[in-house]
Amino acid sequence: MDKMPAWADAVLVPLFSIVLAAILSALVILAIGESPVEAFKLMVEGALMRSAGWGYTLYYATNFIFTGLCVSVAFHARMFNIGGEGQAMIGGLGVALACLYIPWPHWTVALMGATVAGAAFGAAWAFIPAYLQAKRGSHIVITTIMFNFIAAAVLNYVLVNILRPPGAQDPATGPFPDATHLPTFQQMFSTAETAMFRGAPANVTFFLAVIACVAVWLLIWRTRLGYEIRAFGHSETAARYAGISPVRITVIAMLISGGLAGLMALNTTMGEAERLVMNATEGAGFIGIAVALMGRSHPLGVFLAALLFGFLYQGGAELALWTNIPRELITVIQALVILFTGALDNMVRMPLEKLFLAMRRGNAT
Repeated sequence: MDKMPAWADAVLVPLFSIVLAAILSALVILAIGESPVEAFKLMVEGALMRSAGWGYTLYYATNFIFTGLCVSVAFHARMFNIGGEGQAMIGGLGVALACLYIPWPHWTVALMGATVAGAAFGAAWAFIPAYLQAKRGSHIVITTIMFNFIAAAVLNYVLVNILRPPGAQDPATGPFPDATHLPTFQQMFSTAETAMFRGAPANVTFFLAVIACVAVWLLIWRTRLGYEIRAFGHSETAARYAGISPVRITVIAMLISGGLAGLMALNTTMGEAERLVMNATEGAGFIGIAVALMGRSHPLGVFLAALLFGFLYQGGAELALWTNIPRELITVIQALVILFTGALDNMVRMPLEKLFLAMRRGNAT
């Protein structure tokens, strides 16, 4: 019998972890002479109470959904893919090449083509670490970390020496053709009387991220391949006994994982910048690890955790703009959330398990 109901593990453990992180964050804010209550109000006002704030929150959340799903799929196969950052970078290269060199007639067709290109490039970058893990025993954590640095170097070389327009100074491609520009939330939801999401970078890619959540849920819990991935993640020995190839599952799971990370570039490169620039990922690949941990590697949990981190990103920008609280404090809050949902998970889980066991004994008597 489980020590704690599944709903409690999925809801209460992350919730109490967030509360503990919020309490410690409030103490830090007090220590620098600011009011935690006013800071929280400002974050809510800036991130949730205006359509423009929602636009930025959902823009960041879109990135974190893709990278969170990337980490989650690998988790189910008992792999820790820390290479989402590099896979998203190389996915951006694929998106840029598709947008720059293929004459798309309309953004809908361009989006489908760029989706294939971004996913393919991200998956290709994940393939080598997957092969090294499956065939050579190289640890996936080490190889994916190394490939993040290699991806940054490759992208820097390509942007500076190959794709940079003549006479340009910054390491970036030229603007994408108009036919590849994705509709923003401002264009989609504004009316003649009311301008919604003014200036926010949120775009149609958010809905693609939602579709990706549904697709991953169907894959992991409603397909034979998903069953094999989960079976391999629970026990490699049992999976081998059942005829599941560890090499095949390792490679396929990492290809899917890398492809999901590559899709993040649709939001940053095609949707927001409308060109490929250096550092477009801005650490979203690493935030995806925290999102997957908090979301318990379930697509719904990933979606909700991505919204939380999107709120923290946009709310943190508001704090840095209107108060003396430094922008880096949000990094501290994120670190605390990661600490309590990851490294100190048992500190929250064990008291809850004891509580539910005590309640069961009480009901039994």
